[in-house]
Amino acid sequence: MHRTRWQTLLLVTVVVAAVTWIVLRAVAGRGGMLPTVPPLVVAVELLIAGVVFSMGWAVRQFLRGKRPLLNPIRAARTAVLAKASCYTGALLAGWYGGQVLALVGDLSVPGNGSRAIAAGIATAGALVLAGVGLLVEWFCRVPPPEAGAEAAHEHPAADPSAP
Repeated sequence: MHRTRWQTLLLVTVVVAAVTWIVLRAVAGRGGMLPTVPPLVVAVELLIAGVVFSMGWAVRQFLRGKRPLLNPIRAARTAVLAKASCYTGALLAGWYGGQVLALVGDLSVPGNGSRAIAAGIATAGALVLAGVGLLVEWFCRVPPPEAGAEAAHEHPAADPSAP
């Protein structure tokens, strides 16, 4: 599994923000109400980021030899969860960032200022989630095998007593 590139996450965020902005501008143009961001969103984003970070920290401690045991399945799941957090954070940052753009463009409507602030805070929480995902992916990287150990696995010594 390859590490997630921050450029890919930035592209996802920008595309989702642009699509969100276009759709919400069309909704507002037809007299529709723009969505509000529940306050619980940021708490959930930060809670997920905290769980991912704690799981990643355990893997990091194991790889540094400071933790004696770690189930390999848990380590693999942590790496997959980190990747999912990267993309989830990028998607949410685009969604809430697009809402901010749509709301800031129409601050004359009552309530849009507070909605824009709530969406901005949710965007920041989503960026934290994506950043923690990238960090935990870095925690989960396994150093390459040593040259001698790799050669021994590729070319096992022949048994001299074999016919």
